[in-house]
Amino acid sequence: MKIGIAQLNTTVGSLQGNQEKLVAAYQTLASQGAAYIVFPELAICGYPPRDLLFKRKFVPDNVDSLATIAAQTTEIPAIVGFVEPNSSDSGRSFHNAAAICYDGKVQHVARKCLLPTYDVFDEDRYFESADLPLIFAHKGRRVAITICEDIWTDRNLESRVRYQSAPVEYLKEQNIDLHLNLSASPWHIAKNEVRESLIQTTAKQTQAPLIYVNAVGGNDELVFDGRSMAANAQGEIVAGLSSFQEEIKLIDLEAAPEIAPTFRQDEYQDIEDCLVLGLRDYAHKSGFKKALLGLSGGIDSALVAAIATKALGKENVTGISLPSAISSDHSKNDAADLAKNLGIHFNTLPIAEVVDASESTLKQLTQGMARDVTEENIQARARGLLLMALSNKFGALLLTTGNKSELAVGYCTLYGDMCGGLAVISDLPKVKVFELCRYMNREHVIIPVNTIEKPPSAELRPDQKDEDSLPPYDILDGILHGYVEKGLSSQELIDSGYDEVTVRDITRKVDLNEYKRKQAAPGLKLTPLAFGVGRRIPIVQRYVS
Repeated sequence: MKIGIAQLNTTVGSLQGNQEKLVAAYQTLASQGAAYIVFPELAICGYPPRDLLFKRKFVPDNVDSLATIAAQTTEIPAIVGFVEPNSSDSGRSFHNAAAICYDGKVQHVARKCLLPTYDVFDEDRYFESADLPLIFAHKGRRVAITICEDIWTDRNLESRVRYQSAPVEYLKEQNIDLHLNLSASPWHIAKNEVRESLIQTTAKQTQAPLIYVNAVGGNDELVFDGRSMAANAQGEIVAGLSSFQEEIKLIDLEAAPEIAPTFRQDEYQDIEDCLVLGLRDYAHKSGFKKALLGLSGGIDSALVAAIATKALGKENVTGISLPSAISSDHSKNDAADLAKNLGIHFNTLPIAEVVDASESTLKQLTQGMARDVTEENIQARARGLLLMALSNKFGALLLTTGNKSELAVGYCTLYGDMCGGLAVISDLPKVKVFELCRYMNREHVIIPVNTIEKPPSAELRPDQKDEDSLPPYDILDGILHGYVEKGLSSQELIDSGYDEVTVRDITRKVDLNEYKRKQAAPGLKLTPLAFGVGRRIPIVQRYVS
C-alpha cells in the first residue's frame, strides 16, 4: 500500500495560498499512485489560527476552500485538516477536523477528540471535542483518523495531560487496517526521540500501520519540524521524512525502510535549522526581505547575524556597529571581522554624541546625583533609537539578540537592546549559545574565535563582565532550567546542591523581570517551556517559593 504524505509549510490565514499548495501536492501524489493522500492538521487555514477563528468570515471561507479542494479529488482520498463549524446548539463554535475527500466531494469528517490546553496550546478556547475518532470504510479497509493530541496519551510521557479518554485505547479494539494521524506538532529540544517512540508504541498497540503527517515551517514563535513518518503494524519505522523543510513523498509500506538523512540528526544541527527556518518564515510571511541588527562584537549578536545570513542571504542582512565611548577595540574589531566572514553589509554609527546629548539634557533634573544604571541604559536606548530608525527607513526587520539566560534575569534594557521585531535566540540559554557557535564553526570559522573565547560583557561601564553580577553561565542556566522550565522551588534547587544565596538572588531576578518579558519581541521556541504564550506568569505577584 502506497501513501502520499504532503508535509507542507502553510501560512496562517493564507487560505488561497494554502489551497493552491494542497491541490498541487494532491495532484503530484495522485499521479504517483498513492492510495491515500494525507495533509497536516488544519492545513487549510494554517496552525495555530488562534482568534482569527472569531472573525465572521474566516471559518466560512475555510469551508469554501475545502469545497474547492474536494471538487478536484478523484477516487483517491485526500485527508485534509480544516475548521468545521459546530452544528450543535451546545459547546464551542468549531471543531478541529479532518475531511476525507474523494470523488469530488467531502465524504466523511473526523473530529479531534483531545484538545490540548497546556504550554502554547489553547484549543479548548475554540473547539468542541469529539467523543471518538472516526473510522471509515474504503475499498475493504477500515481506516482510522486521529488528529495530533489524540495519540499523545501514553502515561510514560513526562508532563502529559491525563485525559478522561484515550482514543488509542478505543482503536485497539476496532480491528483497523490503517491509522492516519494529522499533526501540527511544534519542535523543541529533545522532542524527536519522544515523538518517534510514541509513533512506534501507538502502531504496536493498534496493530495497524500508522502514518503520521506533521506540519513544517514557522508561524509566529512556533517552528514545526516536519519529520513525518510511518510505522508498520509491528511498530518499526519504515519511512522518515526530512526535518525543517517541505517534502511531498510517496511511501510504500511494504518496501524497505526509507529514512531521510535529516530525520535523525545532531541536536545542534536541529537548533540551527529551527532558528534558520523560524527566522526565514517569520520575515517572509510578514512581508520582510531584509533584516538588520546591532553588532556588538559579542557572541549573541554574532550568532544572530550568522543565523540571519543563512535564513535570508548575505545580501539581505545589515550589521550595524554602535560603539560608545567605552566600547573596547576588540569588540569593534570582532564585529567587523564577523561581518567580513559572513559577507554582510556593515556600517558603524558611533553613539557617543547621542549619549552625551541625552545626559546633558537630563542634568537639569539629575544634577548632583551619582551615576548608576540610568546612564548605562542610555547607551542601550541610544542604540535602540538608531536601529529602529534604520529599520523604518530601509523597511528591514530589526532582530534583537538577547539570549534566554539574560532575558530570564532581566539583563536587557527595555526600549534599548530589546527593540526589534523578532527575538531570534530568546529561548536559547547562554551555554547553548556558546555550543551552537562552536558547532557552526566546525568546518570553517564563521564566528571569530575571540568572540567565543572572551568573557561576556554588556560593555555599559568600563571593564564590565557578566560574572561581576551573575554566577558562571553553567550554574545560572542550571538554576534557570530548574526554576523556569521544571517549576522547581528555590528550596528544591538549594537541596539539589546549588548555593542558597545564588539561588535566592536568581529566582528573585526572574520574578522581578516578568514585566520586561511581557514587552519583549516574540521569540522562536526551542525549549519545552519558552518565555511567551506558553508561560503565563502574572506581572504583579508576591509568591516566593
